[in-house]
Order: sequence, then C-alpha cells, then structure tokens
Amino acid sequence: QVQLVESGGGLVQAGGSLRLSCAASGRIFSSYAMGWFRQAPGEERKFVARIDWRGGNTYYTDSVKGRFTISRDNAKNTAYLQMNSLKPEDTAVYYCAADGTLVGIATIPAYWGQGTQVTVSS
Repeated sequence: QVQLVESGGGLVQAGGSLRLSCAASGRIFSSYAMGWFRQAPGEERKFVARIDWRGGNTYYTDSVKGRFTISRDNAKNTAYLQMNSLKPEDTAVYYCAADGTLVGIATIPAYWGQGTQVTVSS
C-alpha cells in the first residue's frame, strides 16, 4: 500500500510556472513508477507524464512536451512535476499516481493521491 499526497497547486498567470510535489509513504518508493494525471471540469482524467523507478526514463503527453518535466527523488520519497509556460488549458486538478509497472502507470495506476488544483488565468 502506498499513500500519496500532492502539494504545490495554485493560481498562476499564463506563461508562469508551478512545481507540484507528490510525497509518498508506505511501501518502498523506489519500487514504483510514478505519474501525473489531470482532470479538467467536465472531462475525463487524462495522462500527463510518467517516470520509471530510477528516474532515467520519462514520457509525456504531446500537449505538455517541452513545458513540463517530471522527476523524482527516491531519497525523499517524492515525485515532482515542474510546469513552465503554463496555458489556460492546463487548468485542472492534478493527480499523482503510483504503479508497479510502466504500462500501469500510464493507464490505470494502482494508487492515487487526492489531487491538487492548478488554475491558469489568461
């Protein structure tokens, strides 16, 4: 069992930056691939980015490539999502996720955080 807690959301103007954090507790953090999803009002939850166990393999959805960076610090049991050049269409609740496989982390992760709101004003 893994517990995930996100932080770092907020209100930012278009073009600005935010860094989301996901603190994990429970089982060994380095055993899990980590990911970020987002859900805008009236829409389904969608995959944003994922990172493998050691942090050497990352993957992003096309709409955030070049603007967002996912990373992790296994010593701190924390994953991050650095978001730059934010756009109003990035507005959503952002969820941290964990799973034991790279397929699972990008589709239906086993573990979810509670979400943090990101609002980008134009």
